[in-house]
Amino acid sequence: MRKLILSILGVVIIAASIYFAFKIVGSKNKIRPVPLKVVKTVFVDTVKNTTIPIVIPANGRLKAKRRVELFSEVQGVFNSGAMLFKPGQVYKRGQTLIRINSSEYYASVQSAKSNLYNTIAAIMPDLRLDFPEVFLKWQTYLNNFDLTKSTPELPKMTSEKENYFITGRGIVSSYYNVKNLEQRLSKYNISAPFNGILTQALVTEGTLIRNGQKLGEFIDPSIYEMEVAISKSYVSLLKVGEKVNLSNLEKTGTYSGTVSRINGSIDPTTQTVTAYIEVKNDALKEGMYLEAQVNVKQEDNAIEINRNLLLENNEIFVVRDSLLDVIPVKPIYFSDTKVVLKDVPDGAIILSRPLQGAFVGLLVKKYTENKSN
Repeated sequence: MRKLILSILGVVIIAASIYFAFKIVGSKNKIRPVPLKVVKTVFVDTVKNTTIPIVIPANGRLKAKRRVELFSEVQGVFNSGAMLFKPGQVYKRGQTLIRINSSEYYASVQSAKSNLYNTIAAIMPDLRLDFPEVFLKWQTYLNNFDLTKSTPELPKMTSEKENYFITGRGIVSSYYNVKNLEQRLSKYNISAPFNGILTQALVTEGTLIRNGQKLGEFIDPSIYEMEVAISKSYVSLLKVGEKVNLSNLEKTGTYSGTVSRINGSIDPTTQTVTAYIEVKNDALKEGMYLEAQVNVKQEDNAIEINRNLLLENNEIFVVRDSLLDVIPVKPIYFSDTKVVLKDVPDGAIILSRPLQGAFVGLLVKKYTENKSN
């Protein structure tokens, strides 16, 4: 009886094992669901080749185109004038900037002029007897000689005898000595060479000014220049007279300038060439920092896209029959954020924004904006 029970139990276990084995095998043969195809939405643009201006950004500080550093060539006390010698003071052309006390030197000039007058007067009797034909012109010279005015030029000598006679009396050397003293006397007054404004004043009235001392700086505030560095690769494209758009850092003011000069040498350290942009505007001040957009060239049959859309092998993504593809392009110019391309066919549909994980053959659909009434 016991053997019968064990036999039946063994059969039941074997049958159960076979049953569960078939269940496990059957579960592996179930049909798995087919994954859905992923279609990504992309932003696109249709290519239309146009003329793209190649603009080089640059920046720099304004400097007055006409500026004068004032130095003294003589020594003396700074006399007060009609206007204070202070920064911000405006002067017209010819107005006195600085007047240095010249009383002592003026007296020595007058003494030299008097000696010249006396020397000429002393030879007049000899001229009347030996050179009557030139006596009248020298007499007229003496009559017009005024010690309070600049020494007039000596009469022109018409013969060798007259020249020897006048030169032998030391009149010519005395004349040029007086003119030299008068020239130095004029340095005691420094006048404005043009309409402008004083931007730096290093002396005040009553100061003892020494020879070679810097006194200040004087500029013309009506016209400024900005010095910018341009890459040597674009120098051949840059021309004098080219229009330049400028703006301040806050973008609150825009100005128009022109390229006035281009340096003829390349900086060996930076491999750049210095260009000078001339700009006029009443709102500008010396030392202002401006940004410039220099137009160096007009590139025909080109497009401009974001730099991050250009692939490593100079290719860009296009959409063809809802699939991504690539085409080769020719980069012309790179800016900080943009790149100018050529050889892109008109009508091609290109990505306008980068797509993460993009690859050739990816199924995509164009983004269309829903417009609600």
